Amino acid sequence: MSQPVGMLLDNEAIAAALERVGDLLAAQEANPYRVRAYHRGADIARALVRPIADILEVEGTAGLERIPGIGASLASAVEELAHTGRLGLLERLEGEVSPEDLFTTIPGIGEALAARIHDTLHIETLEELEQAASDGSLAGVPGIGPRRRKAIRDILATVMARSARRRRRRIRLRQESLPTSAQEGSGTVVWVRPSVSTLLAVDAEYRRRAAEGSLRRIRPKRFNPEGEAWLPVFHTDMDGWWFTALFSNTSRAHELGRTRDWVVIFYEADGHEDQCTVVTEYRGELSGRRVVRGRELECYDHYYHPVGKQLVLQPR
Repeated sequence: MSQPVGMLLDNEAIAAALERVGDLLAAQEANPYRVRAYHRGADIARALVRPIADILEVEGTAGLERIPGIGASLASAVEELAHTGRLGLLERLEGEVSPEDLFTTIPGIGEALAARIHDTLHIETLEELEQAASDGSLAGVPGIGPRRRKAIRDILATVMARSARRRRRRIRLRQESLPTSAQEGSGTVVWVRPSVSTLLAVDAEYRRRAAEGSLRRIRPKRFNPEGEAWLPVFHTDMDGWWFTALFSNTSRAHELGRTRDWVVIFYEADGHEDQCTVVTEYRGELSGRRVVRGRELECYDHYYHPVGKQLVLQPR
């Protein structure tokens, strides 16, 4: 579902989105607890007399979390719906999410321009778009002059700052729930995310079950002219995180023939949501091993174990 940026959703529209998430999670055999949480959230949203948009404006997500039955994760989903008119989780479950869709959430970027940005720069996230606007590479996209680039950069700065504030708050709340021993002696905020070992375990289980054909399949909207239900989707929970794993369906993955190798893993806990991509490494000491992009050093530590004074690569 998608609404024009700036259009506030009423309680019924928010409830319908949450209910749709619950239905899709149930159909895709996700954890029953999570299914019930979204269905319960939909019931609560419908029963509220006060507009959810008003609660968010006056009290923020803390106001939502004070409502019985609404935890940090549901509050985060409702906040995303209220601020953007869309829900990334729902789009992933429906196979609709694409970089172009994401870019069109920025005022001034229509469908045609979003496609040119993606095709020219091969970027897929708002963070990458912000970087392209800052370093000047966005100017290489046909149709983007100095004024439009500056406008996009300024809007992105506002959007990303708001996202960063929400993320810092969620990290702080999650840190406060950690054992005291995990917080002592640290003068900096710890980046809370699943361990490399956990991500690689999710990746391995997804690929194993996809290969044996035991996973539900969805019909991605992109690169699927025949409407075939070919993309396996996997939901699981591990180490306090909820995970959704799918093969990458980006144009870059298709171009390089990696649609059955690159695995995108979305993870969420207590309202903190992010994603990563796991791929097969083809160079260096980890050649042939699965690695989490951007966390290669941690992957090295995962695969190499000290034996005496040497580091030995563990067997496959």
